[in-house]
Amino acid sequence: MTLPPPPSHAAPQSPAEATGPEEFGRVAVFAPSPMLSVTIEPGTDRPEVHLHAAGQGYWVARLGATLGADVTLACALGGEPGGVLRGLLEKSPFVLRAAAAISPNGVYIHDRRSGERVEVISVDSRPLGRHASDELYGIALTAGLDADVTLITGCRPAEVVSASLYQRLVGDLRANDKTVIADLTGSLLQAALASGIDLLKLSDEELIAEQYAAGDGHEEIVTAARRLQSEGARCVLISRGPRPALLLENAPARGLTELIPPAFQPLDHRGTGDSMFAAIGVGLARGMTMLEAVRLGMAAGALNATRRGLGTGTRYEIEHLARHIELRRPAR
Repeated sequence: MTLPPPPSHAAPQSPAEATGPEEFGRVAVFAPSPMLSVTIEPGTDRPEVHLHAAGQGYWVARLGATLGADVTLACALGGEPGGVLRGLLEKSPFVLRAAAAISPNGVYIHDRRSGERVEVISVDSRPLGRHASDELYGIALTAGLDADVTLITGCRPAEVVSASLYQRLVGDLRANDKTVIADLTGSLLQAALASGIDLLKLSDEELIAEQYAAGDGHEEIVTAARRLQSEGARCVLISRGPRPALLLENAPARGLTELIPPAFQPLDHRGTGDSMFAAIGVGLARGMTMLEAVRLGMAAGALNATRRGLGTGTRYEIEHLARHIELRRPAR
């Protein structure tokens, strides 16, 4: 069964035509510890060194702002990497609200002079102290209460903050009737599920790694998604690489939907999940139904796969590509 396309949300053609962020909602992104990326690129006469903010939360926040939402990034910054990150993040197209930490943020260095991405070193973020964790919680809670939708992202490593902070934050936002969606694994996933979330996004590989499914067969994936619903996720979205994504909604009348993107040759799969997650949050903040928002997310993920760079895309192309995402109800 092919469902009709959602209403078009065409992007403005010039800044003068922009409608303001209130039309596209307010989004909060919880990202405990962004990372600093250092990339060595070939130059004409000598190598070039580039510094960028990185990490799931940053990429999600950046694309959310690209799609026109009023985005707030709630995070912690510390040490020398945190000082550099603050300067970079304050130039980003979203609002930065950062807790001051003593422990430094993580850093990774990549060398691309050979044409390939070679990791020179990667140093994880260190766990936050009690005072920084308390400050981060307050920042994230108020940002979430001010927002229409809060996007909960993970951190590297998971021990940067306690899982109980995730459980408390999700529970407090949900107790105040706020929409919360999550893209998590491991102990942080279990903590969020314990408080209940409106949408959980996982890949089929993550579903297997988390031991919810033994394989990537259709029935195994659907059974695992239903189990996640029983544990606290109202809706579950499973991305499956080039295969159709599966959305299991909590309303019996809607149930299971396959989302099928147009066929094309991908350039880089990295970052597609973050783009998908960001666009879903923006769609929900705009007032779209869950299915319409996930359709927008599928378009963002598909477009990201045609580009170099993580969590990238343009608003006009994402919104118009969403029209080409086919929706299909599998036979029961």
